[in-house]
Amino acid sequence: MSIRFTAKARRGMVALTVAAGLAVGVAGCGGSGGDDKKPDRSASASKADGSAPSAQEGQSEEPLAELKGADGLLLQVTSAQRDAGGFITVNGTLKNDGAQTAVIPSALSGNETEIIRNGRSLGGATLVDSQGKKRYYVLRDTEGRPLTTTGFSTLKSGATLSVFMQFPAPPANVAEMDFQLPTFSSAPIKISG
Repeated sequence: MSIRFTAKARRGMVALTVAAGLAVGVAGCGGSGGDDKKPDRSASASKADGSAPSAQEGQSEEPLAELKGADGLLLQVTSAQRDAGGFITVNGTLKNDGAQTAVIPSALSGNETEIIRNGRSLGGATLVDSQGKKRYYVLRDTEGRPLTTTGFSTLKSGATLSVFMQFPAPPANVAEMDFQLPTFSSAPIKISG
């Protein structure tokens, strides 16, 4: 009986240790999710107050491009910034200009199994370098999640959603690329930085 009791106690301790490790991991990951939402709140607050946009909201008041999608959806690309880490961050605003609540098309996530498995996103977006004849897809983290805005399924009439997408950077001499998103028109955008 004592061997059985010892084995159960040992399994219980292992389970407790694993649970504690997962709790610490989730708490560590949860902190970054809150940070992602802070720019959204400040961006909407500054737009509502009528103040000038901050550097995070884009490089200019005029969007780099406007792409029209189905059901009154409109994507305004506000910046495409080349970062020192070897990637490009494209920021924008997804707006519902339609009269009714729009269901975000699942096609925006793309058709790759790894991205679809992680829910709705803008993972289907691409940047095309027509001179270099290359297409750049949204980056993914080590667990296959796209480095883009995720977790949205509908957008009420007149509502806006701040979005971002990260791509690998093309060669330094490439200053303009075509931005493409499934179900939307494509548009050329200028890369800064």
